[in-house]
Amino acid sequence: MSRLLTAAVLILLSGAPAFAQATAPISLDLELNALQPTEKGCRVTFLATNKLGAPLDRAAIETALFDADGAIDRIVNLDFKGLTQGKTKVLQFELADLPCDGIGRVLINTVSACEGTGLAPTACLDNLKTTTRPSITFGL
Repeated sequence: MSRLLTAAVLILLSGAPAFAQATAPISLDLELNALQPTEKGCRVTFLATNKLGAPLDRAAIETALFDADGAIDRIVNLDFKGLTQGKTKVLQFELADLPCDGIGRVLINTVSACEGTGLAPTACLDNLKTTTRPSITFGL
């Protein structure tokens, strides 16, 4: 009887790590971290953390930038290139002829690239989580 109980416990314990991994939340975390005025316009800084369970060979996000009155100023494709699984990456983009104080909202229009072995093309958008530090609206 004790052998049977020991075997059952070992079977349950050997499955526990796999179960924990299967239930770990997956996401592509994107934080709008800062807007910094430059001589040419505005430098936009993002923090991106790939928690999708696999490396991203390429990720690109199409954003719509709205002015303070809510009108669309422009649509920009931001290429995040490769994102290592589990690592946070800082990305900066220069937006020419756009003052930072003129940005009222940054909308994720779509994910234009989500490429990686074992990842569905929709994995980035389906699992996108956005946060912002500046006092502007950012997200879907």
